[in-house]
Amino acid sequence: MSEVVTYNREGSIGVITVNYPPVNALSHAVRSGLVAALEQGQKDADAKVLLLVCEGRTFIAGADIREFGKPMQDPGLPSVVDQYENSDKPIIAAIHGTALGGGLETALGCHYRVALSSAKVGLPEVKLGLLPGAGGTQRLPRLTGAQKALEMITTGEFVGAKDALALSIVDAVEDGSDIKAAGLAYAQKVADEGKPVRRVRDLTDKLQADKGSDVFEQFRAGLQKKARGLFSPFKCVDAVEAAFSLPFEDGVKRERELFMECMESPQRAGLVHSFFAEREVSKVKGLSKDTPVRDIRTVGVIGAGTMGGGIAMNFANAGIPVTIAEVKQEALDKGLAVIRRNYENTAKKGRITQAQVEERMSLISGTLTYDDFSDVDLVIEAVFESRDLKRKIFGQLDDACKPGAILASNTSTLSIDDIAAATKRPQDVIGLHFFSPANVMKLLEIVRGEKTSDEVKATAMALAKKIRKVGVMVGNCYGFVGNRMLHKRGAEAMALVNEGASPQQVDKVLTDLGFPMGQFAMSDLAGIDIGYSIRQERRKAGEDVPASWMDKLAEQGRLGQKTQAGVYKYEEGNRKPIPDPEVDRVIAEFREEQGIKSRDITDQEILERCMYVMVNEGAKILEEGIADRSLDIDITWIYGYGFPAYRGGPMFWADQIGLDIILGTVEQFYDDLGGEQWKPAALLQKLVSEGRKFSDL
Repeated sequence: MSEVVTYNREGSIGVITVNYPPVNALSHAVRSGLVAALEQGQKDADAKVLLLVCEGRTFIAGADIREFGKPMQDPGLPSVVDQYENSDKPIIAAIHGTALGGGLETALGCHYRVALSSAKVGLPEVKLGLLPGAGGTQRLPRLTGAQKALEMITTGEFVGAKDALALSIVDAVEDGSDIKAAGLAYAQKVADEGKPVRRVRDLTDKLQADKGSDVFEQFRAGLQKKARGLFSPFKCVDAVEAAFSLPFEDGVKRERELFMECMESPQRAGLVHSFFAEREVSKVKGLSKDTPVRDIRTVGVIGAGTMGGGIAMNFANAGIPVTIAEVKQEALDKGLAVIRRNYENTAKKGRITQAQVEERMSLISGTLTYDDFSDVDLVIEAVFESRDLKRKIFGQLDDACKPGAILASNTSTLSIDDIAAATKRPQDVIGLHFFSPANVMKLLEIVRGEKTSDEVKATAMALAKKIRKVGVMVGNCYGFVGNRMLHKRGAEAMALVNEGASPQQVDKVLTDLGFPMGQFAMSDLAGIDIGYSIRQERRKAGEDVPASWMDKLAEQGRLGQKTQAGVYKYEEGNRKPIPDPEVDRVIAEFREEQGIKSRDITDQEILERCMYVMVNEGAKILEEGIADRSLDIDITWIYGYGFPAYRGGPMFWADQIGLDIILGTVEQFYDDLGGEQWKPAALLQKLVSEGRKFSDL
């Protein structure tokens, strides 16, 4: 008998118990143990009913991620589920915590399911580029009908126990916290009432109700927008449809064929990489997990604009009181009104209640003086990108804030060391770079200064989790990781338009790759004035920043979506970018002023120049130690800039393309175009010469 799965009998109930911390994942040992325990239960003449229950905080939460990428050892999960379903004794699955993926498929192989009211169930395989491969696409629709099964399987979203009961996924829901007691009570009821074995595969009522409908056609049409560019959601629909068009055994075979197609898809590799990278990124090189963490109970934010207001909402959402400082009462009132409007809109969509709106607003207050920051644990400065202004503010915060308070800047480009030098406590200064809209975007780029203490670094990483962000620790340089690479791509996009491409052609190449928006549409979203301010600051610092037709747009007051005109124009209440002949005229004038003769540019050249310049810069970032690992760059771009997760991030994508191909093209551009951005990174050259990848570092 396996140590992780045991069998014993309590009265007439044979109890199969899984105990494989932390989440009872379906490892080879668990699968083997489940089969062995079932055999023992079948042979136990005194066991009338069998109960499957798990120790710890959860039911089987899915596959064992430690076995990802390794050959599957027998017994495979489909075989385990089939053996449970084929049992001639009724089996009850007792669910607490989460029953996800293979865990829910195992429960669906049982004949009855009881759950605690706090439990959740789901089939999230699609998030790894897969589909349920142990009968989930065939059994779930037999319980829920087509529409709900399609929704659950193509999104991977979880369903609470009460909803699962309404959908017939579970047969009973019990309050309380003792899952074994709830399971034994339900099993005893099954025994006392002589309930028969009830196999999900034999249920046909829901299949008959949806057979011949256009639900699958409609669902595919909806996915064209929701899952644009993705592979596995459409395969999930094919698999669920097989449950309605084929006998169960053939449907299971079809599911397996589609599962293997997903396994062989490059998207699966990219999504699995993203999955592991997101978990690995929280481990910071050189930072001990025993490092003390400061308690952040109150927060101050400087600036009530779009960014400051969004930052404040993150803390209110986490139950942390926050005070926003502004220079003028009018600006403060406007900022607070925008925050309330954002919460009200969320409530209208049913995502939070009106009571939660009021609760969160009660945690946000305003002030016109830094004196009200005297007792906060953290202050985040979120004013516009001006070195002089930020240094002035930090000097004032140094006097206003208590010892031990962390002083953070939301700067997207400026040196954290330079800002910290304006204080007497550089060890307490760090960059917390939120991404717009700050209350929505998941990335928090955490910028360590030369003198930032380990305690402050550890606190920032812990805080990211508390406010439900993905924190990535990076080093200090112009633009850090994300914007440093973005600015290289932006400069190349600008050059391509200067040479003859249109903004919409450049943007289409990027959206076809999987980005939610292109370079110029993103500039409009962020605000053209932001880039303009950055370029002006660099010019003040003596840098040779080339002239730009984007500067002309900013000087005309075309600042992007907020003025309904930027690189594109926008209709009231609509964020869809519309090409504008006026911008074409500005670009044509700029070319003429600069003596540039326009030429036709291919989509392939746009792809290579926009993307390979990023990869080359990413290699330089790794060389310099600004990012510790290529996965740090990948996660920054996935969660901060919308890089398609199914491509794994820019460095993983580069590995898939082939570093030798990228290096050869970079060298050619360096010969043809010149420029420091095209000087091949030494690390890229080294990896190619050694036949290695970024992921090998």
